[in-house]
Amino acid sequence: MTSVAVVPGSFDPVTLGHLDVIERAARLFDEVHVLVVHNPAKTALLPIVNRVQLIEQSIAERQLSGTIVVNSWSVGLLVDYCTEVGARALVKGIRSQVDVAYETPMAIVNRNLAGVETIFLLPDPAHAHVSSSLVRQVSSLGGDISPYVPDVVKRFLDTQ
Repeated sequence: MTSVAVVPGSFDPVTLGHLDVIERAARLFDEVHVLVVHNPAKTALLPIVNRVQLIEQSIAERQLSGTIVVNSWSVGLLVDYCTEVGARALVKGIRSQVDVAYETPMAIVNRNLAGVETIFLLPDPAHAHVSSSLVRQVSSLGGDISPYVPDVVKRFLDTQ
Protein backbone atom coordinates (compact mmCIF):
# COMPACT_ATOMS: atom_id res chain seq x y z
CA MET A 1 0.00 0.00 0.00
CA THR A 2 1.28 3.46 -0.91
CA SER A 3 1.69 5.90 1.98
CA VAL A 4 0.36 9.34 1.10
CA ALA A 5 0.74 12.59 3.06
CA VAL A 6 -0.40 16.14 2.51
CA VAL A 7 1.74 19.19 3.29
CA PRO A 8 -0.73 22.09 3.36
CA GLY A 9 0.01 25.79 3.53
CA SER A 10 -0.63 29.16 2.01
CA PHE A 11 2.98 29.28 0.72
CA ASP A 12 2.72 33.04 0.09
CA PRO A 13 5.54 32.78 -0.95
CA VAL A 14 7.20 29.39 -0.54
CA THR A 15 10.31 29.63 1.65
CA LEU A 16 13.39 27.48 2.16
CA GLY A 17 11.79 26.31 5.41
CA HIS A 18 8.75 25.07 3.49
CA LEU A 19 10.99 23.22 1.05
CA ASP A 20 12.88 21.62 3.93
CA VAL A 21 9.61 20.23 5.34
CA ILE A 22 8.47 19.05 1.88
CA GLU A 23 11.79 17.33 1.24
CA ARG A 24 11.77 15.54 4.59
CA ALA A 25 8.13 14.50 4.14
CA ALA A 26 9.07 13.03 0.74
CA ARG A 27 11.62 10.82 2.50
CA LEU A 28 8.97 9.56 4.95
CA PHE A 29 6.09 8.90 2.54
CA ASP A 30 5.75 7.31 -0.90
CA GLU A 31 3.73 10.26 -2.20
CA VAL A 32 3.47 13.83 -0.90
CA HIS A 33 0.83 16.32 -1.97
CA VAL A 34 1.89 19.92 -1.44
CA LEU A 35 -1.46 21.64 -1.13
CA VAL A 36 -1.77 25.39 -1.56
CA VAL A 37 -4.78 26.48 0.46
CA HIS A 38 -6.56 29.78 0.83
CA ASN A 39 -6.33 31.19 4.35
CA PRO A 40 -9.26 33.59 4.85
CA ALA A 41 -7.48 35.13 7.85
CA LYS A 42 -4.66 36.40 5.61
CA THR A 43 -4.49 38.84 2.73
CA ALA A 44 -2.51 37.09 0.01
CA LEU A 45 0.35 38.75 -1.85
CA LEU A 46 0.41 36.21 -4.67
CA PRO A 47 -2.50 34.60 -6.51
CA ILE A 48 -2.76 30.85 -5.90
CA VAL A 49 -1.76 30.05 -9.49
CA ASN A 50 1.57 31.86 -8.97
CA ARG A 51 2.18 30.12 -5.66
CA VAL A 52 1.62 26.71 -7.27
CA GLN A 53 4.00 27.59 -10.14
CA LEU A 54 6.70 28.85 -7.75
CA ILE A 55 6.49 25.66 -5.66
CA GLU A 56 6.71 23.47 -8.77
CA GLN A 57 9.70 25.42 -10.06
CA SER A 58 11.40 25.38 -6.65
CA ILE A 59 10.97 21.62 -6.35
CA ALA A 60 12.37 21.16 -9.86
CA GLU A 61 15.35 23.44 -9.16
CA ARG A 62 16.21 21.57 -5.97
CA GLN A 63 15.66 18.22 -7.70
CA LEU A 64 13.68 16.88 -4.76
CA SER A 65 13.23 13.14 -4.96
CA GLY A 66 10.06 11.18 -4.40
CA THR A 67 6.60 11.62 -5.80
CA ILE A 68 5.54 15.18 -5.07
CA VAL A 69 2.22 16.49 -6.38
CA VAL A 70 1.49 20.21 -6.16
CA ASN A 71 -2.15 21.21 -6.14
CA SER A 72 -4.51 23.84 -4.76
CA TRP A 73 -7.67 23.49 -2.69
CA SER A 74 -10.16 26.21 -1.92
CA VAL A 75 -13.44 24.41 -1.26
CA GLY A 76 -14.29 22.14 1.64
CA LEU A 77 -12.26 20.81 4.50
CA LEU A 78 -8.61 19.88 4.28
CA VAL A 79 -9.51 16.35 5.38
CA ASP A 80 -11.85 16.11 2.38
CA TYR A 81 -8.81 16.52 0.13
CA CYS A 82 -6.92 13.95 2.22
CA THR A 83 -9.76 11.46 1.80
CA GLU A 84 -9.93 12.17 -1.96
CA VAL A 85 -6.23 11.36 -2.48
CA GLY A 86 -5.98 8.58 0.13
CA ALA A 87 -3.74 10.51 2.54
CA ARG A 88 -3.66 9.29 6.13
CA ALA A 89 -1.35 12.05 7.34
CA LEU A 90 -0.88 15.80 7.27
CA VAL A 91 2.65 17.11 7.69
CA LYS A 92 3.17 20.52 9.27
CA GLY A 93 6.32 22.45 10.02
CA ILE A 94 6.43 23.81 13.56
CA ARG A 95 8.71 26.77 14.34
CA SER A 96 7.70 27.57 17.92
CA GLN A 97 5.27 26.95 20.76
CA VAL A 98 2.94 29.46 19.10
CA ASP A 99 2.66 27.14 16.08
CA VAL A 100 2.04 24.15 18.36
CA ALA A 101 -0.77 25.99 20.17
CA TYR A 102 -2.35 27.00 16.85
CA GLU A 103 -2.00 23.60 15.14
CA THR A 104 -2.96 21.25 18.01
CA PRO A 105 -6.75 21.86 17.99
CA MET A 106 -6.83 21.48 14.19
CA ALA A 107 -4.85 18.23 14.44
CA ILE A 108 -7.35 16.82 16.94
CA VAL A 109 -10.35 17.83 14.83
CA ASN A 110 -8.79 16.41 11.64
CA ARG A 111 -8.21 13.10 13.40
CA ASN A 112 -11.78 13.09 14.75
CA LEU A 113 -13.35 14.02 11.40
CA ALA A 114 -11.49 11.67 9.10
CA GLY A 115 -8.87 9.66 11.00
CA VAL A 116 -6.13 11.80 9.47
CA GLU A 117 -3.10 12.11 11.75
CA THR A 118 -0.93 15.23 11.87
CA ILE A 119 2.84 14.91 11.99
CA PHE A 120 4.80 17.92 13.20
CA LEU A 121 8.31 18.41 11.84
CA LEU A 122 10.71 20.76 13.55
CA PRO A 123 12.52 23.11 11.20
CA ASP A 124 16.13 23.10 10.23
CA PRO A 125 17.54 25.68 12.70
CA ALA A 126 18.73 27.77 9.75
CA HIS A 127 15.07 28.36 8.81
CA ALA A 128 13.34 28.34 12.20
CA HIS A 129 12.85 32.12 12.25
CA VAL A 130 11.57 32.47 8.67
CA SER A 131 7.92 32.91 7.77
CA SER A 132 6.23 33.95 4.55
CA SER A 133 4.97 37.06 6.37
CA LEU A 134 8.53 38.05 7.24
CA VAL A 135 9.65 37.45 3.66
CA ARG A 136 6.80 39.62 2.32
CA GLN A 137 7.69 42.41 4.72
CA VAL A 138 11.42 42.36 3.96
CA SER A 139 10.72 42.20 0.23
CA SER A 140 8.24 45.09 0.32
CA LEU A 141 10.83 47.28 2.02
CA GLY A 142 13.53 46.42 -0.52
CA GLY A 143 15.52 44.03 1.67
CA ASP A 144 17.45 40.99 0.51
CA ILE A 145 15.27 37.89 0.78
CA SER A 146 17.75 35.52 -0.88
CA PRO A 147 18.71 33.77 2.41
CA TYR A 148 15.05 32.84 2.98
CA VAL A 149 13.55 31.81 -0.36
CA PRO A 150 14.46 29.73 -3.40
CA ASP A 151 16.09 31.64 -6.28
CA VAL A 152 12.95 31.37 -8.41
CA VAL A 153 10.91 33.15 -5.72
CA LYS A 154 13.48 35.92 -5.36
CA ARG A 155 13.54 36.46 -9.13
CA PHE A 156 9.74 36.51 -9.27
CA LEU A 157 9.33 38.96 -6.38
CA ASP A 158 12.07 41.22 -7.78
CA THR A 159 9.92 41.70 -10.91
CA GLN A 160 6.78 42.65 -8.97
